[in-house]
Amino acid sequence: MRAPDWLTARPIAHRGLHDRARGIIENMPAAAQAAVSGNFSIECDIQLTADGEAMVHHDDALARLTEGSGALLGKTAAELKAVAFKNTPERMMTLGDLCALVDGRVALVIEVKSHFDGDRRLVTRMSEVLASYSGPVVGMSFDPDQVLALREKKPALPRGIIAQRNYDDDDWKKLTPEQRHSMLHLRHAFRTRPHFVAYWVDQLPAPAPWIARNIFGLPLLTWTVHAPEQRAGAARYADQMIFEGFLPGT
Repeated sequence: MRAPDWLTARPIAHRGLHDRARGIIENMPAAAQAAVSGNFSIECDIQLTADGEAMVHHDDALARLTEGSGALLGKTAAELKAVAFKNTPERMMTLGDLCALVDGRVALVIEVKSHFDGDRRLVTRMSEVLASYSGPVVGMSFDPDQVLALREKKPALPRGIIAQRNYDDDDWKKLTPEQRHSMLHLRHAFRTRPHFVAYWVDQLPAPAPWIARNIFGLPLLTWTVHAPEQRAGAARYADQMIFEGFLPGT
């Protein structure tokens, strides 16, 4: 199976078309609606709850964007749906809520967040929700095991790997050296069989995504595009950008 053409047809709004100055916060309903209104695909994140639900949220803990505190994994979906985004009346969505809001009008690019502990419950719940959704959607993750889970649990869903050239920054120190090594250079690709790659724009060009794109024909997305020089790099090295902080075409 090849990645669908619609995946690269339109720029992809990173965590929805959010704009803090207008009170629209990433991954909240208004950000999704703004992307739909602008006819942009939506990149979003999902996190697992204590009761196995998939919530649309980037961070694995509350506080940065929302009221409250604590890990999402320690709270139920009902508890999280009661949490307000700061300075807004809006509440966190489940993946099912997002699907109902978007209703197939634009594509969804869903990032499966991972604790890199082998837990596949989030992919299981995502598969259950998407079983009744007919809109354009793909799944992706930094974690090769979650991409493998997508391959095994929902093989008809286009899947991608999110990657970068190295994993030496602080965000990756929680992983073992073996885990970080296994993620380098897309060396897991013959096992995970991704249909597309999403690569860090600041680390393009790089050999692994070049090979994936030009030898194996995998579409290449790039994230997160903000500045003019990043836009130029995205246009030169990738098939489509995941953007934030500006409106493409302006």
